[in-house]
Amino acid sequence: MKWGLIGASTIASEHMIGAIRAQSGHTVEAVLSSDAARGQDFATRNGIPHAFSNLEALLEHPGISAVYISTTNEKHVSQAMAAFAAGKHVLCEKPLALSVDDAAMMVEAAKGAGLVFATNHHLRCSGAHLAIRQMIARGRLGRVLSMRVFHAVSLPEHLRGWRIDNAAAGGGVIADITVHDADTVRFHLGEDPKTVVAQAVSSGLGRGVEDSVMSVWTMPSGIMVQSHESFTHPYAGSGIEIHGTEGSLFAQGVMTQRPTGTITMTDRDGTLQLNYDRHDLYGYGLKAFSQAIAGRGRPAADGVDGLKSLAVALAVARSAREGQAVDVDYKGY
Repeated sequence: MKWGLIGASTIASEHMIGAIRAQSGHTVEAVLSSDAARGQDFATRNGIPHAFSNLEALLEHPGISAVYISTTNEKHVSQAMAAFAAGKHVLCEKPLALSVDDAAMMVEAAKGAGLVFATNHHLRCSGAHLAIRQMIARGRLGRVLSMRVFHAVSLPEHLRGWRIDNAAAGGGVIADITVHDADTVRFHLGEDPKTVVAQAVSSGLGRGVEDSVMSVWTMPSGIMVQSHESFTHPYAGSGIEIHGTEGSLFAQGVMTQRPTGTITMTDRDGTLQLNYDRHDLYGYGLKAFSQAIAGRGRPAADGVDGLKSLAVALAVARSAREGQAVDVDYKGY
């Protein structure tokens, strides 16, 4: 399979190019950047044969059958729609769009064209999270009562830019991290948040966008979820806690792009540290995506998963803005 990269991004160079090339028979043929010189430099540094500054030219390049979109958030919808119209399968970074309506349009376009559409929610591809989900599914925690997500970090200098000062591009911690945590909660609990209550602030990094947010989510089953995301916490650590009637699970250092972290479970018999497979998260996601194209299974996170995580994040943003509880609107999905 030949790939085109829409966006000469850090995540593409640090994670996705290697993950694509790790799949048997997969190659990266072209990259798109709005800055021709930057695109050519990116292509040279990463051994990519072709660089384009025009989307149509990339989509018309011979042999490309799939694209990976990692541009700024406001560009995703138009670029994905153009790719679907050109008959390309799409793996898109989160959030899929800036509105749930636009995400729904993307989902329906892919469905109508018979193409695979996936969201790059890498955390559900982690060996740690797969092991946690299995523990819950096997009933090791009993009936789940509550879940806490702590994902307050220090945003690295080279990733700041538009994320800390450009609301129009989809900047802010909610679009960047809360959307990931929404998918992680859905992945583990198997249900969609119903109502959220949130507060957000700019605590030193955000300029015109929020850089810290806390929220509480109500699930249809009655499970309570507490979530904390930030760009400004250098020493907080990250992870999740899941508490049930028969045990509690504590996972630290697992909200990351790397296969790291520890998982412990405490129940009436004491505390046990769990082992898990430490595979590459992005390679796992790429394998699922390519198998879905071949008609075997589904992507790790499909377009509807991306739509729903976006819907939760937008509800959190609205609740923080309006100072009241907000029902999550999934537009019928």
